[in-house]
Amino acid sequence: MLVSQETFPISAAPADAGQDRGRPQPPTLEIDSLRLLQGQRELRIRHGNETYRLRHTRNDKLILTK
Repeated sequence: MLVSQETFPISAAPADAGQDRGRPQPPTLEIDSLRLLQGQRELRIRHGNETYRLRHTRNDKLILTK
């Protein structure tokens, strides 16, 4: 599944305060977890040659594992 601005509304979050302040930083994309998971409890994310699992727990937490 590809995430695009057309599929999910995004909002800009402030750039990380620990980054170089001399250069402008692009805004961080923010996507609501309910929209990302689309009613499922688990989502698999491919990053390069690795696959990660994003799980929504019964305690309403998100866990990302390799």
